[in-house]
Amino acid sequence: MNKTQFISAIQKKAGVDGKTADACVKAAIEVIEASLKKGEKVQITGFGTFDVRKRGARTGKNPRTGEAVKIKASKSPAFKPGQTLKKAVNKK
Repeated sequence: MNKTQFISAIQKKAGVDGKTADACVKAAIEVIEASLKKGEKVQITGFGTFDVRKRGARTGKNPRTGEAVKIKASKSPAFKPGQTLKKAVNKK
């Protein structure tokens, strides 16, 4: 499912027009992004938790030359699914 299909599914499920569904999806993504930029967790009970994980500096390897390359420390967004979501996905 891509973003357009996701918005369309939200539109049908919520019974709203396309512009409203699009605005809601964009707003939700922006709120999550802004919170993660501030270093805050976004916890949605029953769905999961979005947070930022720190990756330390390390030495990598250039696959073409085999040369050692220094990789800087960075931050990476992460998602941990909640118990309810896990159960829903594994239900047969």
